[in-house]
Amino acid sequence: MTSPVWRKSSRSGGQQGDCVELARMGTAGIGLRDSKNQAAGHLTISTDAFGALVRRIKTGEFAP
Repeated sequence: MTSPVWRKSSRSGGQQGDCVELARMGTAGIGLRDSKNQAAGHLTISTDAFGALVRRIKTGEFAP
């Protein structure tokens, strides 16, 4: 597999730089990492789990 291409979420952190980054991890799924702490590594979840997470966020399930 080639190196993942990380992209920052357009909805996280604004100008402060606190961003979530995403990358396709080949057949393994989607990688998620903290842009300010890249050395900590990343979490990889399946594309199905990522889709479910996005749906739950959009419905406000995790809103305070």
